[in-house]
Amino acid sequence: MASRPSSRRRAIAVPVGLALTASLALLPGAGTALAQEAGVPAAAAAAADGEQLSYVVNTSSHPGTIRRVEREIAKAGGTVVVTHREIGVIVVHSANPGFAERMREVRGVHSAGATRTAPLRAAGTTEVGAPQYVAEAARTSAATAASEGEPMEADLWGLRAIRADEAAKVNPGSDKVTVAVIDTGVDDTHPDLAPNFSAGQSANCVGGVADTSEGAWRPYTDGDYHGTHVAGSIAAARNGIGVAGVAPGVKVSSIKVSEPDTSLFYPEAVICAFVFAADKGVEITNNSYYVDPYLYNCEDDADQGAVVEAIRRAARHAERRGTLHVASAGNSNHDLASDAILDDSSPNDTTPVERTIDPSECLDLPTQLPGVVTVTATGVQDLKSYYSSYGHRVADVAAPGGDRFQIPDTPSGNGRILSTMPNGSYAFLQGTSMASPHVAGVAALLKSKHPWASPAMLQLMMKAQADNPGCPETYDPDGNGVEDSTCEGGERVNGFYGHGIVDALDAVE
Repeated sequence: MASRPSSRRRAIAVPVGLALTASLALLPGAGTALAQEAGVPAAAAAAADGEQLSYVVNTSSHPGTIRRVEREIAKAGGTVVVTHREIGVIVVHSANPGFAERMREVRGVHSAGATRTAPLRAAGTTEVGAPQYVAEAARTSAATAASEGEPMEADLWGLRAIRADEAAKVNPGSDKVTVAVIDTGVDDTHPDLAPNFSAGQSANCVGGVADTSEGAWRPYTDGDYHGTHVAGSIAAARNGIGVAGVAPGVKVSSIKVSEPDTSLFYPEAVICAFVFAADKGVEITNNSYYVDPYLYNCEDDADQGAVVEAIRRAARHAERRGTLHVASAGNSNHDLASDAILDDSSPNDTTPVERTIDPSECLDLPTQLPGVVTVTATGVQDLKSYYSSYGHRVADVAAPGGDRFQIPDTPSGNGRILSTMPNGSYAFLQGTSMASPHVAGVAALLKSKHPWASPAMLQLMMKAQADNPGCPETYDPDGNGVEDSTCEGGERVNGFYGHGIVDALDAVE
C-alpha cells in the first residue's frame, strides 16, 4: 500500500515483509469541494457556514501599528489568539468568510490569509504505517552480544556512515547546546532520552500559543511516535541502554506542533515554535515535516503568500537570535530545482486539488526558506534514497535516512534507521525525517566545538566538511531498468547530495 509519501513527518515505516507509506483519511470541510468547483476560495467556503478558521495577519512590528491593526481585526469579526510583536505576525480566529480580504485593505497590513481550509474542529485522522519495532527478545540478545558501545550499536549503521561513533569518543557534544525537535512531541521519559532532555526549552505550540506546563510537550498517544524517533537519532544518551544519537552529550527539547487526531502541522503552531525556540536560546531546530495544509505554498496566492511571509519572519527571527534550522527535503522523489512539479495532495485538510507548481515560486515550508539547511536522505551504500526529494542548488547536505533497497551487513539486516519510540521502545523507520536529525546532530557537535559560530557559519562549516559521492552514472534503485531520477551538478555540489554527506568526526576534530 502506498500513498502520500510526501510528508517528512509521516516517515516511511516498514513492518517485516510489507512496504508501507503514510496514508491520510480526510474529512472535507462543509461545502469546500462544491465551492472549489464554483471558483470560490477554499478558505472562504470553509467558513461560509459560520465555522471558524485560523488566519495570520502580517504587519509592522511598530507598537502603534500593531494596536491599530488589532482594532481593525476586531471590527472585521476576528479574535486575536496571539500577537508576535517582535515579527509583526498576528494569529487570529474568525468565522467571517471575508475576513482575510477585508484585512488586506487595512492600512499597515502587509498580507493576511487563512492558515487552513478546514474549520478549527478536528479535520480528520492520520493513518501511519506501523513501524518495525524491535522485540524485547531481540534487544536482550543484542545486549548480550554487544562487546562495546550501546546494546544495539551494531544496527546503527547510520552513525557509522557519518563517523558519529568515532566522533563520540573525541567529543560527544556539550550540554550547553540544545536541539529542539519541532514535531509530534517527544517522550522525555524514555531511558535513552531522559538524561539529555531539556524541559525548560520545551512546549506545546499547537494552536499558536506556547504551553509550557509539565508534559505538554509529550506525544498525545503512542501513535504520535515521530518526534520521539527523531529525538533519539539526535541525542540518545550513551548510557548502556538501547541506542545512541549522533550527539549524545547535547540537550534535546520538544516543541510539539501537531494537531491532535490529525497530525497536521498548521502554520500558527510552527510560527510559535520558531519564536519560542529563539526566546529560549535554542541553538538548533530539527524540522522533519512540511507546513500543512499545502505541500507547496505559492506566493502568488493571497492566503498561501501570507503563510509564507509569516513563517519566513518567524524563522528569520530565530536565526537572528542564533538558531540554525535543519529541515528534511521530503519523501516524494521530487526535483525541487525543476520547472514544474505535480502536487495532487493539497490542501490535505479538506479536498485536494491537482495542480502543477513552479518550485521556485511555490515553496515547501520550511525546507525551502533562505538559511534553512535542506537535507536529502541516503542509504547504507551512500546512494540517494529512492524516495528522497532532491534538487541542484536546493539540497544543502545529505545524511542517512534509510532505504529498503540498500541492505546493510548488520545483525538485523535492516536498511532503515533504528531509534527511540514512546514507552521505552525502539523501532526502524526510513525517510528524510530520519536524515534531518543526523544533520541536526552534526550541527550540534559543530556548535559544541565552536560556540561563537553563527547559524550561517555552522552551515558553511558543515558543507565544507561534507563528503560528496558525486552523481551516479545511472540511478535505478529498484533495479527495474528505468532511471528513477536525474542527478545534476558536479562532484562538489549536486542535486542528490548538495555539498555532500555530513561528517561528524570532522565536526569535532
